Amino acid sequence: MSQDPTKKGLEFLEWLDRFGGVKRRWLVKSDEPTDPKYGCVPSERPIDEAIRKGMLVIDKPPGPTSHEVVAWIKRMFNVEKAGHGGTLEPSSL
Repeated sequence: MSQDPTKKGLEFLEWLDRFGGVKRRWLVKSDEPTDPKYGCVPSERPIDEAIRKGMLVIDKPPGPTSHEVVAWIKRMFNVEKAGHGGTLEPSSL
């Protein structure tokens, strides 16, 4: 039997903290089982679902436009819809 999704979710949050160099203690107020029909832990998400619902962080180099980068992503992942939030322009520093 697989591990409870609540415990897996907490482990995922702790992993993110370690990855980001954050030191904090998580307090779980209620440890209730999670119904799989409401989703899954991101680290266990099937790849096709991750592509459909996911987000990419791109460090865009100077040159290509934001529109070009979005077009490349759509071709690379064979998806009809993609977009960008914020700016993809490099900083002027």
